Amino acid sequence: MNIVQSITDPEWRRALRSLQTWLKLEKQLSDNSIEAYLRDVSHLAQFAVGQGKGPTQITLDDLRQLVAQLNDLGVALTTQSRIVSGLRTFYRMMVIEDAVSDNPATLLEMPRTARHLPDVLSNEEIDAIISTFDLSMPDQARNRVIVEVLYGCGLRVSELVNLHLSNIYADEEFLLVIGKGDKQRWVPINHTALHLMLQYIETIRCHQRIRPGEENYVFINRLGTHLSRNYVFMFLKDAVEKAGINKTISPHSLRHSFATELVTNGADLRAVQEMLGHEKINTTEIYTHLSHQYLRDTISHYHPHYLKS
Repeated sequence: MNIVQSITDPEWRRALRSLQTWLKLEKQLSDNSIEAYLRDVSHLAQFAVGQGKGPTQITLDDLRQLVAQLNDLGVALTTQSRIVSGLRTFYRMMVIEDAVSDNPATLLEMPRTARHLPDVLSNEEIDAIISTFDLSMPDQARNRVIVEVLYGCGLRVSELVNLHLSNIYADEEFLLVIGKGDKQRWVPINHTALHLMLQYIETIRCHQRIRPGEENYVFINRLGTHLSRNYVFMFLKDAVEKAGINKTISPHSLRHSFATELVTNGADLRAVQEMLGHEKINTTEIYTHLSHQYLRDTISHYHPHYLKS
């Protein structure tokens, strides 16, 4: 199946066919170059279908959210830059073909080499997110557990959705996490998160029909398969909106909030590095800068001389 045919939404499929024709006839690009452009724009198509938006409804904010999501999923900066270039070309074609009047990609910036940290959530904001879940509904009770584990253990979303039952060491209150490059690390899990996870397994998961090959995954959807990373993005986005939190939040924000809490409260940086699974300490050191900003914001809000200035 080619890239255009893999897009299920008819409106997006037509738009990609138009791009394919335009690149071939107007730009006279090679088949390989055209395929690369289509692959890049297909990232937007898949993201937009999840948002219920067609190609003519996309805004600059949607494009920025897509790039932020790619960054959170660990997509290389060079790949992100290429995708942004593809999106600019796509909407340039849409303007030329009179499909849209304004180009939403005009102000879309190329990803920068400097690390971008998502907004950090406070404990109160985490509680507000959790309060949006209707715990009488199995899916939402499971989602509450997911938020507790992401925030309580600092896992990447890919590590969470691939967590296995055999990775839970309940007596020791540890998880064996499989990180990037299949590297294993031990991460403590707090008593509350562990209790909720075991409760989910024993009262909700045990009643689900699980497909062959999926039996060892902890978090299962209604179809009996393990969750996708995109699903976690979407339900968290919905919960943040319901909680009235005006921040751009992703599952990675919970990981950053976990690390920021530890560093702000004086945790040893090497221990934080180990729990996050960072290969280099300088990757972890960015949280010291975030911590310093937190301290600066605190004093500027509460010290009388700062308040006078």
